[in-house]
Amino acid sequence: METKFDFSGDNLFKPIAFREDFNQFARLSETQAWSLFFTASREDSALGFSRAAGRFWTGLVVATVVEAILGVTIFQVF
Repeated sequence: METKFDFSGDNLFKPIAFREDFNQFARLSETQAWSLFFTASREDSALGFSRAAGRFWTGLVVATVVEAILGVTIFQVF
């Protein structure tokens, strides 16, 4: 079994988004982006590797924003 976690050096307490070996301008998936958001950039695989988790959180945020806009519009008019 191989682990990618390095217990030595400067990277132990540094957020993953600020490490030299992170991303290298590769595209992040929605799930990786939400994992970084929820863990304050400590882990990019906290939610797993399923695309459904990222789509769920993105859909939830979009639905909340749309509902807020519609709620304000409807209740301000009447």
